[in-house]
Amino acid sequence: MNAHQKGRWKACVVAVAAMALVAGMVSTVPSAYAGGTIKADDDKWISIGMGMRMSFNAVEDGSASGGQWSNNFGVNNARLYVNGKIHKYVGFEFNTECFNCYIGGGGGGGFGGNSSMGILDAIGKFEINDPVNVWFGRLLVPTERGELNGPYYHAVFDGFRTPFNQSDFSANVGIPGGAGLYGRDNGAVFFGKIHPGGTHLQYVAGIFTGLMGPINQRSSLKYAGRLTWNLLNEEKNPGYYTSGTYYGTAGDILALAFGGEYQNSGAGSVANTSRFGSAVADLLFEKVLADKGVVTVNAEFKRYWAQDLAAFADPGCFCMFDGTSWTGYVLYLFPQEIGIGRFQPYGRYTGQNGQFSGVREEYELGLNYVIDGHNARISTYWRNGNIGNPSLAFQQQNLNYSPGSTLQTHDAFFVALQLQY
Repeated sequence: MNAHQKGRWKACVVAVAAMALVAGMVSTVPSAYAGGTIKADDDKWISIGMGMRMSFNAVEDGSASGGQWSNNFGVNNARLYVNGKIHKYVGFEFNTECFNCYIGGGGGGGFGGNSSMGILDAIGKFEINDPVNVWFGRLLVPTERGELNGPYYHAVFDGFRTPFNQSDFSANVGIPGGAGLYGRDNGAVFFGKIHPGGTHLQYVAGIFTGLMGPINQRSSLKYAGRLTWNLLNEEKNPGYYTSGTYYGTAGDILALAFGGEYQNSGAGSVANTSRFGSAVADLLFEKVLADKGVVTVNAEFKRYWAQDLAAFADPGCFCMFDGTSWTGYVLYLFPQEIGIGRFQPYGRYTGQNGQFSGVREEYELGLNYVIDGHNARISTYWRNGNIGNPSLAFQQQNLNYSPGSTLQTHDAFFVALQLQY
């Protein structure tokens, strides 16, 4: 057996053993998870919570020598949540994140030299009624379900396998000017919901700063929007946020959505500036079976329009992915509880066709151990493909999608833990 085969089996054994061990141990752990709330009355309250995601990964040829499997533990996210209301129609949201706490090539999870806790969201909320609401501040740009799920409300641990949007690239990762951070940007969002014929139709429209700096010399704004049609039960999330699964708690769900964004002078370089635009279609289907098992299907298609080839040769290029991407995955949540959780196997396929980087694809098989929905979940999964690591924005920008870029197909194994309170 060669070194790669030995490494692959070793990683697989570690992943399965870790899942079995934790599944056995957690049967003794209390299953109580809820944020703490200080309440003056129904219209004045504040809640405080936290979320953290940690993982172990083993990546083929990911070691420093390039010839062995890497083995890394990492903290993917560490957040504090503060939400509240100060008036019947006025509320706020303030969330933090540990920035640059999960960096490094090959799936590594080391701390960056400038790791720090910083502002993730700072939102003022005017929530009038179901059809009319306004949020403003630093907040999520409404385009696709994947971004609006955030890392904690995907159906799988690492939901971000298609190219990132413009608002994921900050000046902190070497991009001139920057256009946002973690899918957030400064701006205002208008959203609401109506219920035609017993269905549920949500609109979201936003105006944002978008790309700043010398490329956008006229300071043109970015425009984004999304329309979601729930044909069966209504999705009930805070504001315009979404989830990748409800584990059957919302009943049967069929949601069709379309979204996109546009900014003049939103990509390219000073010498070769260009418009940036995207169009997204996504679907969520969830069915609760007679035996209380749950089938969940997520699918997404994205089309990006960005800079031309000439911009890549210019210094200070804000060079985005240009092309199409798609992903789809199916999960089944078993009805039987083992210990204090339920097992949920899944399969996923992701493909990309970049104008400058060709076709890439990736296969993923995984198993979630769902203890308390999105609040407590353990995951183990295997990947094979040549997409690389789009979770690292700087690597995605400079290695994954530049002209002539190639990435070798490799295997990777992960064991991950997600907790919220």
